[in-house]
Order: sequence, then structure tokens, then C-alpha cells
Amino acid sequence: MNKINNIEKIKGPHSYRKVAIAACFGTFLEWYDFLTFATLAVVFAPLFFPSSDPSTGLLASLATFGVGMVVRPIGAAIFGSMGDRIGRKPVFMITIALMGIATFCVGFLPTYAQIGIWAPICLVSLRLLQGLSAGGEIGGSAVYLAEHAGNEYRGLKTSFLQLMGPLGILFSTLQIALLRIYLSPEQFEAWGWRVPFWISIVLLIIAFKARMALEETPVFLELNKSSQKTDHPLLSNFRDPQTRKRMFLLFFCISAGGAVLFFCVQVYTSIFLKASLKLPPAVVDQLSVYATLALFPLTVFAGWLSDKVGRKPVVISGLLLGSIFIQPAFQILQNLGQQYLQAPNANSALILIGLLLTGLSLSLALVVGPQTALLAELFPAKTRNSAATLPHNLAAGWIGGLLPLIVTWLNQQWGNDLAGLWYPTIFLASAAVIAVLYLPETNKVNLNL
Repeated sequence: MNKINNIEKIKGPHSYRKVAIAACFGTFLEWYDFLTFATLAVVFAPLFFPSSDPSTGLLASLATFGVGMVVRPIGAAIFGSMGDRIGRKPVFMITIALMGIATFCVGFLPTYAQIGIWAPICLVSLRLLQGLSAGGEIGGSAVYLAEHAGNEYRGLKTSFLQLMGPLGILFSTLQIALLRIYLSPEQFEAWGWRVPFWISIVLLIIAFKARMALEETPVFLELNKSSQKTDHPLLSNFRDPQTRKRMFLLFFCISAGGAVLFFCVQVYTSIFLKASLKLPPAVVDQLSVYATLALFPLTVFAGWLSDKVGRKPVVISGLLLGSIFIQPAFQILQNLGQQYLQAPNANSALILIGLLLTGLSLSLALVVGPQTALLAELFPAKTRNSAATLPHNLAAGWIGGLLPLIVTWLNQQWGNDLAGLWYPTIFLASAAVIAVLYLPETNKVNLNL
């Protein structure tokens, strides 16, 4: 342990900053690649899933987005175990290459009008590769960064990783907004939607080069020297009652709660405003940019706050706020959207929508701000990567990733654009109760153990 502390002192803040920038940029690319699909879900529906019923095409497009999320736990199981056996860094190189290549190929896919049924089949196949890659990256990157951060101000220093998802959406949304401004609707549908996928190859080259310079974490290096590694880390996790319990708490309270809020706030709001309220896509994209920018300082603040008052009260506050606020927030969004459609020049409605989205962002920030630190702090060093990545990706994939599809389907079944939102509301309330009763406080935990 002293050796690890000495390494941390020698490396200093400048070295950590270099590690954090390289790790965060790679995670940004993963999120940008992965979530560009969600941003373009409404566009993909008629191009790859043509139907006489637009709602059916949208459901098929959202299901394809969900497929990538569903396979994330498989990627987590494979790459998470590899991270405990061969190191955190080699896994990073594999996952980022897999994601970048799959995303780049989406930009060259023929549409349904060109090759028929093979178009959605190819799209789903590439989406599966994206999901496998994301499963290894997202969660594993949290462990990597937390193990480099040391034991002081870990919540603040690791909270920046949580900005990469919103930043990926922001970068994607800005591109699409600019393309819609400079291209006609016909040009955008013909080839403009492909541009974000083509650009990903440039980002891949930059991220890959940055990650080549990354160092292995001091915690893993010490495990290597002391021969404390296990050959079957995932099995060891399930055999240990304490680890099993914490994997469930991570899954249900922290990761699933954060994923539900993330997809409600960052993904479903855009779909709701475009598909249900029929607001102009350019207007919705601008609102999404404002909401994402507001999320940045809120997330860093939540990470800092968790260092001061503890991880548990901050996370519980976010879960409770989300469960109370989601239903009325979307009800108000619906009313404000109708006001704007009746008087498009009345900017007051748009300002109020922006403020409402900022309020939703606060509940998300309170959960995800401390999340990176929590993922690492809950588990022992020798099985940490696999113990953290599997429940985290299971929650994000099966709970969060399918949320837009489930909410849209429930809305259609009940004939009400707000009925499906009871699903995330009830889920968040349940997660808050379990967190109050069972979630341990992990602030100041020594990651070397």
C-alpha cells in the first residue's frame, strides 16, 4: 500500500490531469459514437424501417437503439474480466477501436430503399458491435480513473468523466443542428445524416493515439507484483455474499437510477419534443444544447458535494428529486410545447422549457456526479473491474437503454403521451427507498485494498 501511495505522490496533479484527459476523451468518443444513433432515431425510422404507420417505424428504430444497450452486459462480462486479468489499459485499446470502426461503417450503410431488408440487418449488426464495446468501456473507465485519482477529493476529480456522455450528445446535436441549417431537408435525408458517423474516424485516431500514452493504474500494478489477481474474477464476485450484495445495490440504486434519469433527461426529452409534440427539430436541438450545458457545472458540483457530505445523501437526493419531478415536468413540457406551436414567435415558452430541462438535469447530476467514485469504492481491488462493469452495464443496457422504447410503447398502449413516464417514476422511488436502507457510505474508502 505504501508503494502505491508513493507512486501517487510522485505522479502529482499534472500527471493525473494527463491521464484524466486521455481517459475522458476516449470515453467521450464512445458516448458520441453510441448516442449519435439516439439523436438520429427519428431520422433512421423512415430510412431503415419504412412503414405506413410512422409510430411503428419509430418503435423499430428505438428497438435498434435498445439492442445496442441490451448487449452491453455481455461486453461488460468479457472485457470486465479481461481488465482484472490482463490490465485496465489493454482493454481500453480494444474497446475504443471496436466502437470507432463500427460507428464509421454506419455512415456508409445503404438504406432500405437501396438493399431492402439487408439495410436494417446490417444496422442492427453494427449496433451490436457498438454495444459490446460500450460494455467494456463504460464502467471500466470509471475504475481506471478512480484508481489513478488517489484517496483525496476523488468525487470531484472523477466527476468529470460523467460529463463525457452529455458532451457526446452535445457534440452530436450541434453537428446535426448545423447540418440542418446548411442543408435542405432532402440533402440531409439523402446524405447529411451520415456526416457525424464519418467524423468519428478522425476522433478515433486522436483518441487511440492519446490512449497509447496512458499508464496502467498503480493499484493493478501492485496486484500484479503481489500475485493477488484471480483467474476467474467474475465467478469470485458471485461467490462472495458481500460483493454480490454491493453489485445489486450498484445495479439498482446507482447505475439504474442514473441510467433512467440520463435517458429521461438527455435522450427521451428530445424524442418527446420532436415525435409527440411535433416541435421543429432545429428548435429541439437548440434546447438540448442549453440543457446539456447546464448539466456540466451541476455534475461537477455534485461530485464535490459528495466529498463533503458523503456519496449516499447526494445520490438519494437525486433519486428522490427525479421520482417527484419527472411526471409534472413532462406535463408542463407538453403544455409549453402546445403554447409554442400556437405562437411560434413567443420565446417565453422556449425559455420556460429550457429552465424545466435544467431542473431535470439537476436530479441527474446528483446521481451521476458521485457515480464514478462509487463504482470503484464499492469493491475490492482484485475483482473491482468485473464487479463494477457488469451491474453498471446491465443497468444502463436493460433499464436505461430500453427506457425510450418502453415509455413510447406504454404511451401508445394507453393512448397518452405521458402514461409511460410512470415507469421511470416508480423505478426511481423504489431505488431511493432501497438506497436509504442498504447503500453504504464509501467516501474516503482506500482503493488500494
